[in-house]
Amino acid sequence: MEQSKLDRINELYRKSKSEGLTPAEKDEQQKLRKEYIRLVHNNLRGQLDNVSFLNPDGTVTPARPKKGN
Repeated sequence: MEQSKLDRINELYRKSKSEGLTPAEKDEQQKLRKEYIRLVHNNLRGQLDNVSFLNPDGTVTPARPKKGN
């Protein structure tokens, strides 16, 4: 996510605590937060897809079979 969007999320949060947000700003905040959460989720999913376990017998087992296999 672009730094400008992260800055805007923080700016809207601070404004919501100090003086409140307009309906348009609330919508913008919600959209930005959803985008941020989606990106974090996708990043975490990508990391977890690459996790595998080393078994005591020396074999390697993926944590979860990849989709399509």
